[in-house]
Amino acid sequence: MITIAIAGKPNSGKSTFFKAATLADAEIAAYPFTTISPNVGIAHVRVPCPCKELLVGRSCGNCIHGIRLIPVELIDVAGLVRGAHEGRGLGNEFLDELRRAEAIINVVDASGSTDADGNVVGAGSHDPIEDIRFFKEELKMWVFGILSRNWRKLVRKAELEGKKIERLISEQLAGVGVTEEQTKAAILRSHIPDDHRSWDEEALKKLAVELIRASKKMVIAANKADLVPCSVMDKLVAEAKDETVIPCSAAAELALRTAAKNGFIEYLPGDSDFKMLQNLNAEQRSALEKLRDLLASYGSTGVQEVINRVVFQMLDYIVVYPVEDENKFTDSSGRILPDAYLMKRGSVARDLAYAVHSDIGGGFLFAVDARTKRRLGERYELADGDVIKVVYAQR
Repeated sequence: MITIAIAGKPNSGKSTFFKAATLADAEIAAYPFTTISPNVGIAHVRVPCPCKELLVGRSCGNCIHGIRLIPVELIDVAGLVRGAHEGRGLGNEFLDELRRAEAIINVVDASGSTDADGNVVGAGSHDPIEDIRFFKEELKMWVFGILSRNWRKLVRKAELEGKKIERLISEQLAGVGVTEEQTKAAILRSHIPDDHRSWDEEALKKLAVELIRASKKMVIAANKADLVPCSVMDKLVAEAKDETVIPCSAAAELALRTAAKNGFIEYLPGDSDFKMLQNLNAEQRSALEKLRDLLASYGSTGVQEVINRVVFQMLDYIVVYPVEDENKFTDSSGRILPDAYLMKRGSVARDLAYAVHSDIGGGFLFAVDARTKRRLGERYELADGDVIKVVYAQR
């Protein structure tokens, strides 16, 4: 399962984001370090289900009004403070938890109502751009610290054993999740000298920036959008320049999902509106209308958009539906479109077979496109939304 980390300074709203996305229990409070040990929960990406197309309007029973929700893992890690790479605050715990994440959602308090250390201040008192910069600086210094501690040893090892420096760096940073290919790309993009023996502290810092960029995809969740005028949010997005910034309100999403769970409204994560299901009192109706105004301003609360953007654009996954009966689109038990797999773009039919089961991958013979009934070879590149039958030899 894809693992995504939710990170940011204390009291930025990241635990509210986590709870809104997963409805898992997470302590939320207006003081730093509410999150000490990481919370782990299941969120979902949202995609159109192919059942209406394939079944001529009938539902497969595995979607909600034609919307398929596919699970991903979220981890809400301890708040990051300045000097975390030196062990300040819960820095070591924070950075260790980032190792297994494929991507990072950096939750930023767009309202500027918390200072650099997460203490509550007046709205607009703190510049959220500073939080974006400091977060990237801490990640850079984390990787730089790992590299610089053993740099001379790596250089000597490269000379004595004749190994490529990119391989040695990737081995050194394996725990951070850096591959050799990512290291090669980072070296090229950092514009440092070709001869690694001449790399000084500044060169290693440049390399650290590119290594983070290559190995940890990141999106900025500009949280508390309900407290910020649209003009201010537009300015923040513009000032963030090359960063992917998505306005969101985790508190609004949590309120809507809680109301839906309790049967007050009909709402799915990512919807641009909701339907009231009960006669509510004036106070409840007023609160919901304020949430509706937010949805009208931004199109959604932004929480689902953040998760979808990470999975489908930054990590470049697609959705594929494996079936056993290509005519009825069912598994062996007769369930229609029972599974939805997130696969890396560029994956082939045999990759899907292995994803379903190692025996199926090992015995792969061919695949069938359930839409066209066309026979596909093992090197067929999967397309988003494919419905595929795998034919294999029993082992």
